[in-house]
Amino acid sequence: MGIVASVTGSRILNHPLLRKYTSLVNEDLTATYSRDIQKWLLIAPIIGVVTGLLITGIAILILDTIWAAVLPYYLAHHWAIVAGLVGGFIATGLIMQFMTPDPNEHSTEEIVRSYHEHQGDIDMRPFWWKLLAAVTTLGSGGSAALEGPSIYGGGAIGSWLWTKARRFGLESRDRRIMMIAGAGAGMAAVFRAPLTGIVFALEMPYKDDLAHEALLPSLIASVVAYATLAAIVGTTPLFGFVGSTSFEAIDVFWSAILGLAIGLIALVFDITFRRVRTMFVRARIAHTYKLLIGGLGTAICGLAFISIYPGKLIPIGPNYEAVSYVLSHRVPALTLVVFAGFKLVATIFSLGSGGVSAMFVPLLLAGASIGSAFAQSAVHTPTYDLYAAVGMASFIAAGYKTPLTSVVFVAEVTGGHSFIIPSLIGAAVAYAVSGEASVSGDQHLHEMIRLADLGTATVSDVMHRQVVSTQADATLADVVSRIAAVHKHTIFPVYEEGRPAGVISMAQIASVPSDKWPETRVRQVADLEPTRVAVDCDLNEGLRLLVGERPSQMLLVMNDDGSLAGIVTKTDILRAVQSGGLADHRMHFEAPDDKGSRL
Repeated sequence: MGIVASVTGSRILNHPLLRKYTSLVNEDLTATYSRDIQKWLLIAPIIGVVTGLLITGIAILILDTIWAAVLPYYLAHHWAIVAGLVGGFIATGLIMQFMTPDPNEHSTEEIVRSYHEHQGDIDMRPFWWKLLAAVTTLGSGGSAALEGPSIYGGGAIGSWLWTKARRFGLESRDRRIMMIAGAGAGMAAVFRAPLTGIVFALEMPYKDDLAHEALLPSLIASVVAYATLAAIVGTTPLFGFVGSTSFEAIDVFWSAILGLAIGLIALVFDITFRRVRTMFVRARIAHTYKLLIGGLGTAICGLAFISIYPGKLIPIGPNYEAVSYVLSHRVPALTLVVFAGFKLVATIFSLGSGGVSAMFVPLLLAGASIGSAFAQSAVHTPTYDLYAAVGMASFIAAGYKTPLTSVVFVAEVTGGHSFIIPSLIGAAVAYAVSGEASVSGDQHLHEMIRLADLGTATVSDVMHRQVVSTQADATLADVVSRIAAVHKHTIFPVYEEGRPAGVISMAQIASVPSDKWPETRVRQVADLEPTRVAVDCDLNEGLRLLVGERPSQMLLVMNDDGSLAGIVTKTDILRAVQSGGLADHRMHFEAPDDKGSRL
């Protein structure tokens, strides 16, 4: 009986019809999962859980422990504001100056820069020090908010997890995706707003485009991070509205006018902040002194306002309580306008000087204050919470160039979902009026169109392995006479102490007067922060780095041990495409693996 059943089963399995349809099903499944998205079903939840736990701990430490004790003391002892802020900012300066490789690289800006320039690679060595610097900045009263350490923390976790899971088949471009997913998860957790985290993760890298590839992992990571935090602290919206539930047709018109006004204010603020930030970065003084100036300026703003308007409002610190107060109390219009002004100036001092965090809450608080004052003085309506919502969305859209995030954020963290349409109108107008001005200096305008011809190739398929290079201590005269005259290249890698340290182009050499060439060393004019990529870096990613908004002149392709595997320029990639395929190009460059000739 068993033999008969076995023979029958074999005949069924080998039946031509069954084999035909099995082949079709296999073909359909292959096409359905061609992007290998199922990997995110495992990886993204891990990012969400780890990020959710970390951000929950940071939020409890800063808001419920440190600031909950510091704020009442400041309100009761006004002059303590100066001592507390200056001391806290000095501590931040010392941490960033001595415990991090670059004190100017942190928070949201580091994530955006890493996305565009470092393929999502975050240096984890100063990770805990940067989080500690955020605690000293915010805990002492810096005019900033928790999204800075949250976005940085989540992004760094995503980048770090890539190094641990890479052996399971992750590609080099997945690191950027995991970093952005982690940043979105941090945003979702700190503001108890999962949809905001998803949209923010997609909008953050660009001024007018989306990081499309991060959609699914960001969605999963943000929801899981929010659920992790909600399991510990609950699901109550972070802020609450008075209770308006509708709007009139005339409110749409006034929302556009408010968006116009805030767009202009944000334009001035964005430009001023970037100017001040650049000035502090370039200042030739110790980072600690920069933070001392920032702490003192922030303290003066807080002390001046509380002296003029005694009460519970003070334009320093995380200011979550101030948002709730503005939304739930009828504060005089003049007080709100003055408060918004002091808040924006305090934010410029806190973050422009190098304070470690970001400014979502300062911008939304300024927007809420201006919107509420606008409702009282211009519209003369009792529904001032509507205009507070429109003001919040408008300022975030104009300041961060994230119009979708701003509207979703306002709806989620306030519970004011009925205000989505007016907020969207105000945000759109403010976004348009403010132009390309942004508080972020590292956002790009748009994503580059990907070339289908590059397929799944990597930079190692087109790189030059025999490299002509120079030494950092060589003179420009030597480079011109002994290298450039022989090898007709326009750019050369620079070595120092046996390691690739940068690149130098003929244009950089030409920028130095020729009579100075014999005494000018290569390291004095070379780009010592070159773009490095791994040998398995996706070729589309390599092309993006070479022809993006801030293009690299050359990619240094690195082995795992830190040695140079080869170099890639955009000419190499374009030549590979024009050749009609990458197969012949790969064979053409199969040269011996060595460092090439050097000076």
